[in-house]
Amino acid sequence: MGIMIRRLSTMRRLEIISVTNSAGVAPALLSSTAAFAENLALPSPLRNHHRLTNSIRFLESRSLVTFSSSCLSSSSAAYLPTLDEFSSTTSSVARDDDNQKVVLKGMSYAALQEWVESHGFRPGQAMMLWKRLYKDNVWANDADELEGLNKDFKRMISEHAEFGALSLKDVRSASDGTRKILFTLDDGLVIETVVIPCDRGRTTVCVSSQVGCAMNCQFCYTGRMGLKRNLTAAEIVEQAVYARRLLSHEVGSITNVVFMGMGEPFHNIDNVIKAANIMVDENGLHFSPRKVTVSTSGLVPQLKRFLRESNCALAVSLNATTDEVRNWIMPINRKYKLSLLLETLREELSSKHKYKVLFEYVMLAGVNDSMDDASRLVELVQGIPCKINLIQFNPHSGSQFVQTDEDQMIKFRNVLAGGGCTVLMRFSRGNDQMAACGQLGMLGSVQAPVMRVPERFRTALKASV
Repeated sequence: MGIMIRRLSTMRRLEIISVTNSAGVAPALLSSTAAFAENLALPSPLRNHHRLTNSIRFLESRSLVTFSSSCLSSSSAAYLPTLDEFSSTTSSVARDDDNQKVVLKGMSYAALQEWVESHGFRPGQAMMLWKRLYKDNVWANDADELEGLNKDFKRMISEHAEFGALSLKDVRSASDGTRKILFTLDDGLVIETVVIPCDRGRTTVCVSSQVGCAMNCQFCYTGRMGLKRNLTAAEIVEQAVYARRLLSHEVGSITNVVFMGMGEPFHNIDNVIKAANIMVDENGLHFSPRKVTVSTSGLVPQLKRFLRESNCALAVSLNATTDEVRNWIMPINRKYKLSLLLETLREELSSKHKYKVLFEYVMLAGVNDSMDDASRLVELVQGIPCKINLIQFNPHSGSQFVQTDEDQMIKFRNVLAGGGCTVLMRFSRGNDQMAACGQLGMLGSVQAPVMRVPERFRTALKASV
């Protein structure tokens, strides 16, 4: 009995859980109006413990939380998620196979070190393993690539650990050099990652945090999918590792990470923070925290937590200057209004030194691109250290919206700049391979509902709703 208690205690401290087949819960998440996963109390942070002997089995299985669904009709006047808190649904850090193997890239360094010690090896060997996973241009994907590690250590790793959480499905190249990488997950679901080269010597990898998305932003193709499940920390981290391993020789050093792929990162905040911490570890992938940017549609409680726990950069997808428009194109605004979102940023950023939030603003012709919108935007961001990124809308199948033309974007930018704002402009990259902002994912037979269009905006759209 004492041994069993120690096993379970170690499991909790190391944050290692096993995976169950998420395909079984996917039908319950048919659209972005489905209920979010129930709250889950994640294992407590690592604490010191007595070293386990080799006779103690290290891993114990733990089942996933269950999902509930509560769909609203597309004509519903009030879209609101069913939970007060957008807690992370959790998936695996370890695979539930016969050998109870842990996925190495799902662990923080502290957890990896404790795992290595639990098998009777020295802490220094954990650092050697960590560096071969993430550093020195090794990016090891199997035990044969662990050069410099002794045979017994490599044998233990082969017997008790897995290197990868993703399987490469395809790499597609756009005419402008952008690459879209498709990965298959253990449960057969597919995610997409984008690598964006830049002439200025900066190359960015755009990672996904979920399969699909629950936010149902009306201009986003991923949002049409609804949410299938969250990605684990291992599945997020490995996207960046794969990008470096596959493409560094073609596009040069990958210097930046943006959490702007499939999914709402703050709806999976536990795994996103964990993955970001691994990415910025100085002995690991060693991205600068200011070059790892996590984007959100505006989940206020998670935004507060992120700003207090992480040194990485924050982007907020704003896209409207009134609640009327934002309620329509970003239904999360019905829960967290513009005023609450912006006031939270003012308060939280007041105590952070030399920190600026990036506001993302997708420009939709006749919807949010008027000069009145530009003037309102100047007023809305007063008192918030920020930059504003004006983003060209990227059309996709079934889209209602039309791109703002470049001349109008420039006029909009000039109003912002005249109001004292720092403004950037982002034009489409990779759109001929559906790799541009808002184009990732693949629709299934059931899709998220289209929100009712306010009467005065219907003429601005390509088709009436």
